[in-house]
Parts: sequence; C-alpha cells; structure tokens
Amino acid sequence: MRRAAATACGFALDLLLADPAWMPHPVVYMGKAITGLEGFLRPRLPQTPQGELLGGVILAAALPAGTYAAARGACALAGGLHPGLGFAVETLWSWQALALKGLAEESARVQAELERGGLPAARKAVARIVGRDTQALTAEGVAKAAVETVAENFSDGVAAPLFYLLIGGAPLALAYKAVNTMDSMVGYKNDRYLYFGRAAARLDDAANFIPSRLAALCWMAGAALTGQDGKNAWHIWRRDRHNHASPNSAQTESACAGALGVRLGGSASYFGRVVDKPTIGDPDRPVEPRDIARANRMMYAAGGAALAAGLGLRALARRRRR
Repeated sequence: MRRAAATACGFALDLLLADPAWMPHPVVYMGKAITGLEGFLRPRLPQTPQGELLGGVILAAALPAGTYAAARGACALAGGLHPGLGFAVETLWSWQALALKGLAEESARVQAELERGGLPAARKAVARIVGRDTQALTAEGVAKAAVETVAENFSDGVAAPLFYLLIGGAPLALAYKAVNTMDSMVGYKNDRYLYFGRAAARLDDAANFIPSRLAALCWMAGAALTGQDGKNAWHIWRRDRHNHASPNSAQTESACAGALGVRLGGSASYFGRVVDKPTIGDPDRPVEPRDIARANRMMYAAGGAALAAGLGLRALARRRRR
C-alpha cells in the first residue's frame, strides 16, 4: 500500500512541479558515477575489444546494483527513523524517477518557437531533448523530431519508471534510471563506445522490453481519450513497431504516428554522420507544430492510463492474496 501511495504522490508532484532546477537530481550523480567508473576502468584494462567489453560489463553491473543497494538502504534507514520520513524519501525518489511534465514543457518550447517563426531558436530548443544534429533541420524536421522524442521518451521517462516503481518501489525505479542513463552516455556504436558501451545498451534493451510494449498500449488509450485516431494507432503499431534498430524505440513512435496520421522516423544525422533508418507511419499529411501539443496531450492521457492500470492491478493482486 505504501509503495502504491508513494508512486501516486510522486506522479502528482511530477505533474505539478516537473524537475525544479534547484533540486539535486539522482540522474546527475549517476552521470558523475558513470564518468568516474569509465575513467577508472579504461586505463586498468587491456586496450582491446575484449578488455573494453569487460570494462563495459563491470560498469553495467556495478552502477544499477550500487544504485539499488544505496536507495534501498536509504529508504530502510529513513523508515527506521520514522515511517513518515521513509514515505517522504520514497515519494521524493518516485517523483524524480518520472519525467512527464518536464518533457511536455521542453517540447512545448519547441512548438512556441516554431509558431513564432524562429527556426534557429526552435532548432536550439529541440537540441535540448534530442540526440540528433539539429542545425540543418527544416521547420517540419524540427516538429517531427520533437514529436518523436515525446513518443519515445514517454516509454523510458514515464511508463518504464512507473512499471518499476509499482514492482519494486523507488530503489528499483532508480536502478532502472541508472541503466537508462548509462545507455544515454555510453550506449553508442561509435569508435569510443562500440565495445565499452555494448553491455549498457543491451541491458537497456532488456529493461525496456516489457515497459515499451505496455507504453504503446497506453499510448493507444491516450489517443482514444484525446480524440486522436486510436484505431490507426493500433494498425500502425502492429505494422511498424519493429522499424527501428532498437527493439523498443519504435513501439510508442509507431502508435503516435498512427494516432496523428503522419510519418515519423527516416534518416537523421548524428555527430555529423547520416544514419539511414526506416520510416514509421504513413505520410497522410506533413508534421506540423500543433502535432507537438497533440502528442503531449496523448502523453498526459497515456501516463494517467498507465498509473490507473498499474494501481488497479496492484489492488487486484492484493485482494487475491487475501
């Protein structure tokens, strides 16, 4: 009961306050730990593919396990001092594991700049939330990038943290965030991380496999709840959910593309190199700035559906155990 209540309170705090800039965030310390571990491991292991693979495995094992142990210990210590303090700590970390309102706010800034006609400013705004090169994007390319990141990051910024919060509380959700942060920092197929980052990338794929598919189903519910095309979201998801190198990234993107009746995906530039990727959805019409707001409305509705479904399943499981 306490875990469900902490999750619900954390979700509400995220909706109200997002991530205040003044508040220390666990992901920042995870990033510092990743940089420190990489700096410690690389000089001490053979500078060979096998040595780099081993270093990546050590990093991929140590950071999530250490995060979970530290968070579990802190929650137990706080709860031992006072139950209310334990609940407050778990609620805080449940809040910080989620990123719904922050993603909506950042993408809304992109839409605002596009609607003002400030393409250079819109490119800068979208660069804050995407990993691709944005300097040469057209206005439609900027809008498409923002819609794609809202859809994709709903899975790892909202649905997956909720999944792990409801299974294992804040410690497990923070361990998931550690995996996700590792992937975003070292999970690249470039010269530096081709071998060192492989274990982190594979672990992230595994951690997101079930949540990403549940996220797609919640997105379809969000589409229906907000007046978008839920039936076409199902159709395009069934057809295009594997149109990505990652087994997970196209799950919510395909549902979003179908709900909006647009084409997402396709080639993009990363670090000056063009990467050819399959397209997702049908080009029934061009992507426009207002699609960002539509995607955000679907994301909010999908997040609410995910929370309600998760809490309902937990309550049902508790009743059956009794």
